[in-house]
Amino acid sequence: MGNFYFDNSATSYPKPPEVAEYINEYLKGGGTYGRSAYDRVVAVSRVVENTRLLLANLIGTKHSDHIFFTSNSTHALNLAIKGLSYPKKRILISPLEHNAVTRPVLYLQQTFGVEYDILPHQSDGFIDLDATGKLDLKLYDLCIVNHVSNVNGVIQPLAELKALLRSVPLLVDASQSAGYIPIEADSWNIDMLALTGHKGLMGPTGTGCLFARNPELISPLIHGGTGSRSDSFLMPDFFPDRFEAGTPNVLGIYGLFGALSAKVLPHFDTHTFKDLLEQIEQLKSFKLKRSASFNRQAFLFSVISDNYTPSELSNQLFKRFGIETRSGLHCAPLAHKSLGTFPKGTVRISLSKYHNPNDLNYLYTALKELDYERK
Repeated sequence: MGNFYFDNSATSYPKPPEVAEYINEYLKGGGTYGRSAYDRVVAVSRVVENTRLLLANLIGTKHSDHIFFTSNSTHALNLAIKGLSYPKKRILISPLEHNAVTRPVLYLQQTFGVEYDILPHQSDGFIDLDATGKLDLKLYDLCIVNHVSNVNGVIQPLAELKALLRSVPLLVDASQSAGYIPIEADSWNIDMLALTGHKGLMGPTGTGCLFARNPELISPLIHGGTGSRSDSFLMPDFFPDRFEAGTPNVLGIYGLFGALSAKVLPHFDTHTFKDLLEQIEQLKSFKLKRSASFNRQAFLFSVISDNYTPSELSNQLFKRFGIETRSGLHCAPLAHKSLGTFPKGTVRISLSKYHNPNDLNYLYTALKELDYERK
């Protein structure tokens, strides 16, 4: 039977077998992290720190001690956004942001009067670098960019944007890019980057991290015990302890270590994916929402139908073909407003490395049959 799960932007499925193997290893061995010095704790702490090293390597940074474990990318983004100071009271954001960014930004606006502007962009949400370069960027305290849109899969030009921003910090939401496309945090000079473990990395839910190049600029979001400096009522001033209060999700981190160790390669190539998009674009009752250029297209996209609402189309795909997708606004109303698909939204199709060409052909066949039955 094929893999008809196309909702990997929500959470990945299937997971590599190593995820369950390492979770079971922890369940059998037990132990906490960084709170004692007996063998069981040393073994657990070693896995946690090795996971931190793997994440550093994944995002292209040598600063593994500047990677802080969080429960997901939303937690990481909140840590960065709410932990910074805003003397200029102004933020730049991309037009394709998820609510994990827009809601904390709106919180800052309503609570502290921090305003935000949307980066100039093209019709597919891709940042217009020429227009951005003409802005007075010195007016801003922070710029936030969704590396890959969770609606149409546009890949944003991070290195080029950071070159324009210069001293303005750049916070990257890598929820949809980590594990799918290369990230080079050091060579791109990325200031902060948030990711989650359960999507492209194919790890368990409840895992994620924030990378911060200059973490001394961020205040902790959560205060509590760290297993270090227990004689002080204040949070430690060294890293990663300053941002890791409380016992971490060791079970999830073990699973994430298994996922990162698995090194799963895609079962389809970019030519097959491009062929799929081009075939769907030939269907008369469907409209594809993707990047205007295939060269900046990640392995997710959306469709809208002349015959069905997004929820009806998603239901048809599941009931008749067993294909699992997500319909609606995908927690990204700003993105849908930017793409002209608000308020109904779209049906999102997001691939896994485990999909093969037969799975993609089955998806196309299902859409073609629904197109043939158009009203």
